[in-house]
Amino acid sequence: MKNRREFLLTLTAGLVAVAVILTPVIAEEFFGFITKVDAEGKKLTVVKKDDSEVEVKVTDSTEVASAKGTAPINLGKLSKDLTKYKGAGVKGIPVYVEHEKKVASKIRIVQKKKSVD
Repeated sequence: MKNRREFLLTLTAGLVAVAVILTPVIAEEFFGFITKVDAEGKKLTVVKKDDSEVEVKVTDSTEVASAKGTAPINLGKLSKDLTKYKGAGVKGIPVYVEHEKKVASKIRIVQKKKSVD
C-alpha cells in the first residue's frame, strides 16, 4: 500500500512539474504599443520596445483585459481608443500581447498608475 502511494505521489509531482515548465512555452508575450488596427484583415500592428513592428492577427476568441475586466476583442472600439490615444500625443495603446505564432490569444491594456501627490 505504501509503495502505491509513493508511486502516485511521485507521478503526480512529475506531471505538475511538466505542466509548470510547458505553460510558459505554449504562449509568448511581449510589451508594445498598438499603432494600427486593421478591422477588415483582423490584424493589429504593435511596436515593441526596441521599435520593431510586429503584425499580430486576432481571432474571435482573442480577449482584451483592462481595468474594467476581460471581454472579447472589439476592433471598432479598439480603433476609436487608438484615435483618442494618438490625439493625446501618445505613441499608441500600451499593451502586453500573449500570442502563439503571431496569433493573439490575450491582449492586456496597461493602465497608467496614478501618482500620489
